[in-house]
Order: sequence, then C-alpha cells, then structure tokens
Amino acid sequence: MKLSHRAEEILGTLWIQTEEAGQKSISLGLAKGGPEIEELRRGGYVKLADDRITLIDKGRSEGEKIIRRHRLAERLFADVLDVKKKLIHSISCQFEHILHEGIEDNICILLGHPKTCPHGRSIPPGACCQKSKEITEKIIISLARLEAGQKGTVAYIHTNDRSRLQKFMAMGVLPGMNVALIQKFPSYVFQVGQSQFAIDKELAEGVYVRLEK
Repeated sequence: MKLSHRAEEILGTLWIQTEEAGQKSISLGLAKGGPEIEELRRGGYVKLADDRITLIDKGRSEGEKIIRRHRLAERLFADVLDVKKKLIHSISCQFEHILHEGIEDNICILLGHPKTCPHGRSIPPGACCQKSKEITEKIIISLARLEAGQKGTVAYIHTNDRSRLQKFMAMGVLPGMNVALIQKFPSYVFQVGQSQFAIDKELAEGVYVRLEK
C-alpha cells in the first residue's frame, strides 16, 4: 500500500535525522497522534515508545529510497532543466512523489550516477550505480578510448557541467542510443542515429559506451 505524500515526507525527514544526523530516536512533539504517524506505525515503518519515534528496518529502507528520489530530482532540475536554486527543493518535493520505482534509476543513469545533490548532500546509491560499476570494469569505456570503427550503445554520461549535459542531449547522446566512432583526429567524430558530430577529447571522455560483443 502506497504511503500518503505527507507520510513519505515524514519518513524522509526521519531518515535524515537518524541516518545522517545520528539520532537514534526523535521526539514526536506536535506530531503525536497525527494520522501520518499512525499510518507509518501500522505500515511497519516505525515504532513508538515514550513519545518518541524510531525507524525500523522497513522504514529505514523506504526512507533511503525517498531521499534518493528527492535528491536525484534536485540534481535533474538543477543540471538539466536549469531551475532557479531557490525553487529546486520545493519543486523536487512534489516531483519525488510521482517517481515510480525504477524511473529514478533512469534519471541516475542519465546524470552519470551523481554522488551529491546541488546542496552537497550525499545521494544514496541505487542498484543501477552498483551495476554500472561492475559493468564499467568489464565492457564500458569512454568514447575517447574507442578505436575508429568501434560501435556500441551509450551507457551513461559522466559530467557535472550542466551546459555539457545539455549539449549531449541536444545531439541525442542519451543512454541506450547506438553510437559509432568514425575518427579520433584532429577531433573525435562519432555518429549517433543518422547524424554525425565532432567534439574535443574532453567531451569525448565524458561519454561512456557499452561495447558491442
């Protein structure tokens, strides 16, 4: 059963206070007796004792997912959509609730598995991050390391520069797209879809390609 938006927000806050701030339990304060607290208790996310609330395993796991979705949303709005910094948090709070499980992994891949949100806080890694790490060591290399004539599919883009990411998106260089390197000198020329583009080495090093077997 999906949690209400308010219950998700409380769970995310509890995760930050316990997992990042190191508090073992939180005072209920004015939230005591609130319907969202009871919703979390009935769902097996928290336990209540002596006017304090404590995350249990299910709540800790779900809280981490909520924070991951929120901070990835912040990164998306800051890096790709160029939303003003003062609006990023409030918009992300709304956006995180409509992200279905798995979609945040697509965003994470698109953004190159970012480690922090725009405010410098860590983004909890997902299964896609570990999978990318394992695959990268085997068959994924940067476009700059390909030889002329080699082909593959774009695995992810690694850059924290918003303008570069937008440039790649405008060229259609997105995860899952077929790409082939045509030449390496004097510039890197590659083909994606039916179009060809020339970029410098620095840009080429930010595109990671899953080689064809």
